[in-house]
Amino acid sequence: MPELAIDVIRSAVLILMLLTGMAYMTLFERRVIGRFQVRLGPNRTGPSGLLQPLADALKLFFKEDVFPAAADRLIYPIAPALALIAALASFAVIPLGPPLELGGVKIAPQIVDLPVSVLYLIGASSLGVYGLVFGGWASGSKYSLLGGLRAAAQVVSYELILGLAVVGVVMISGTLALGGIVDAQSRSVWYILLQPLGFALYFIGAVAEVNRAPFDLPEAESELVAGYHTEYSGMRFAMYYIAEYVNMITVSAVAATLFLGGWLGPFLPGPHWLLLKMLAFLFLFVWLRATLPRLRYDQLMGLSWSVLLPLGLLNVALTALAVAAFG
Repeated sequence: MPELAIDVIRSAVLILMLLTGMAYMTLFERRVIGRFQVRLGPNRTGPSGLLQPLADALKLFFKEDVFPAAADRLIYPIAPALALIAALASFAVIPLGPPLELGGVKIAPQIVDLPVSVLYLIGASSLGVYGLVFGGWASGSKYSLLGGLRAAAQVVSYELILGLAVVGVVMISGTLALGGIVDAQSRSVWYILLQPLGFALYFIGAVAEVNRAPFDLPEAESELVAGYHTEYSGMRFAMYYIAEYVNMITVSAVAATLFLGGWLGPFLPGPHWLLLKMLAFLFLFVWLRATLPRLRYDQLMGLSWSVLLPLGLLNVALTALAVAAFG
């Protein structure tokens, strides 16, 4: 089979998996938060509520698509698609398991295996903020504009934290390839044991990066109505909604790959272990939303620049000393 056809099939399968996972992540979140709040959550649409994501998708698909009179005619409809494309593209380099051999052809369980996949991830995930900023500016609403500006400042601040957290892993493994980082952990230990501070920094930065509570300041309904997506409805709003949950899945997969050995684990096949580790991180996202109140904006910025950034630099310095001393 031509290599292009294999890439197209892998891309289609991955996108279908991400969209399906995103849909049932919404059900998972609503049911878990229901348990936290001593209620059931959605359980009427289909057996145990399993058709609720389909019902929500149909509702958004047929909902009226409002185009504000003051909105920019070109940028306004493009912005949600930009956020969604960046979210889907970020997952392309994440290895889901060890290489497979089918019909004498060796197939990597990822769209593309880049030698600098860590850099690709940082760059691709950063593009998503353009969808938020453009959407906020193009809506012609002051609330949306403020949400877009908050998103830009938040991503710039916490991208630094994510980058510094990843630097420690790269220094220890000696590679920028995600598959290589997993292989390096198979020969030693999971990097959460060698980089506990880096793991904590990564997780906090990831929560802020995907605008999840308690760092959901770009949306802050108590202050900005709904922030950057206030003026969006129908499928354009759905694109923003999908992008947020796909980003949650992506950062969970990256955390499992960098710090928890990726697909490594006993007894079960590789992809099963990666899925279980991702589910553990996704549960933490939901737990935080159900437990913590939203921070003030000055607290959000102060946490990044005054606390997390110095800790990130300290982690890089200590890791460099350890690598130089012990190889």
